[in-house]
Amino acid sequence: MWTASQMKEANTVTQGAAAIGVVTASGAENGVCLGTERRRLPVMAPGGYHWQPRVGESVLVLKAGNNGETPCILAGQSQNDTTLQPGEVALSGPGCSLKLGQNGTVCVQGTLSINGRTLDELIRSMVTAAMAEQGG
Repeated sequence: MWTASQMKEANTVTQGAAAIGVVTASGAENGVCLGTERRRLPVMAPGGYHWQPRVGESVLVLKAGNNGETPCILAGQSQNDTTLQPGEVALSGPGCSLKLGQNGTVCVQGTLSINGRTLDELIRSMVTAAMAEQGG
C-alpha cells in the first residue's frame, strides 16, 4: 500500500477530464496508476496506428463515458523533439525509427523489410536477375 501511495503522489497529474499516469501493466491488462491502479484500459490511437504502452511509461488517460467512469489510454509521454521541423512526423521504437521529413524525405533507421524480405535481399535478387538476363 505504501508503494501505491508513493506512485500516486509522484506520478499522477490530473486536469479535468484527463489524467497523466504511469503504466503498471502492458498487454491485455493495460494497467495505469491514476491515484489508484486501473486495469483493462483500452488504448486509443489515430486510425491505422497501433501502439502498446510500456510498463513505466507516462501516458495520458482520457476519462471517457457519461460520468468519466470508462477511462482509456489516449497518448504516450509528452515530447519535446527539437529535431523535427514543422509538419514532420516520426515513429520510433526500440532500435528503429521512421521519419517523414520535409520535401518528401523518408529516413529509416534499423532493418527495412518489404513483404518479409530485407532490402538487402531484394537488391541482391534484383542484381542477380539482371545479371542473368545479360548473360553474366
